[in-house]
Amino acid sequence: REAEKVFGREMRANMFTIAKDVKLQVEFNPASVKAYRLIGYENRRLANEDFADDTKDAGELGAGHTVTALYEIIPQGSNEEVRTTANLKYQQTRLSDKATNSKDLLTLKLRYKPLDSEKSILLEEVVTNETKPFASSSQNFQFSAAVAGFGLLLRESRFKGDITYDQVAGIASASLGQDPNGDRADFVQLVKKASLLDD
Repeated sequence: REAEKVFGREMRANMFTIAKDVKLQVEFNPASVKAYRLIGYENRRLANEDFADDTKDAGELGAGHTVTALYEIIPQGSNEEVRTTANLKYQQTRLSDKATNSKDLLTLKLRYKPLDSEKSILLEEVVTNETKPFASSSQNFQFSAAVAGFGLLLRESRFKGDITYDQVAGIASASLGQDPNGDRADFVQLVKKASLLDD
């Protein structure tokens, strides 16, 4: 089933490249975010200076291609302790007025090269700091969260908290949405099988 998905459906879509050397960069507003952690993608990280360097290769984007990245954040003002770095001798860190006087949570930057160019184009989008209950988030977000939770359980991550296989299956089942090829339903069955192996 996975081979059919990858080589049948997805490969056809990815054969039609619409952009090359696609890079994403997320900058959190330190006035709103005390700490953050990217969930997954450890092997895809670029150095900060590589984002604007057009000589550094990155991934291609195919027609119909989507990418989801999840971050765990600790809001500023939270009582949760985070690791701090030692004070710098020659530099001082000070929040800018733009950080403290805005409702920005983060700025998402996307850089890509058109197929006929070696010079990249930069797009920016600001995400404001709004609290939203998990239950009112999109089905895609909820399903993505279930997949991330499953990954944390499989890896026995110290960040898994108290999530269980049953909770993951419940979240995924409630957020199947339109599932024309049954991929999401297959995921739910996979979680249930993993749960049996874990007992």
